[in-house]
Amino acid sequence: MATLPITKRGAEKLKEELQRLKTVDRPWVINAIAEARAQGDLSENAEYDAAKDRQGFIEGRIAEIEGKLSAAQIIDPASVDAGGKVVFGATVELEDEASGAAVTYQIVGEDEADLKLGLVNIGSPIARALIGKEEGDVAEVQAPGGTKRFEIVAVRYA
Repeated sequence: MATLPITKRGAEKLKEELQRLKTVDRPWVINAIAEARAQGDLSENAEYDAAKDRQGFIEGRIAEIEGKLSAAQIIDPASVDAGGKVVFGATVELEDEASGAAVTYQIVGEDEADLKLGLVNIGSPIARALIGKEEGDVAEVQAPGGTKRFEIVAVRYA
């Protein structure tokens, strides 16, 4: 399996979710199954079916997170020194050439991406257009509404 880049913050969030799934959600669903089983006939017991479905989801998510963490390449953006180039973990200030609007994005892993928080997935069109560029360069992004041009105002590693 190929390594998956993830920031230190993203890895911590996954570890917290894994801990919660194992210590809170898993015991809760096991208890719910036991209670539903105690009610008798399982063939027509909707509570039992719902609890078993929830257990399947929890176990699947645990396996998924463990797999991601085992393949993760954890990168601390503060320790990156790419000489001003845009790399994974970098925070990039951009200016839309057409509208003059300023935006700031941090390039992160797939599980961390949240556009509302300015966190863009390394595989997204905007991140792919920015990687390798430097302050002052112009990045062209193929967006659904057409090509957008952004000037890179600043690159930070924080």
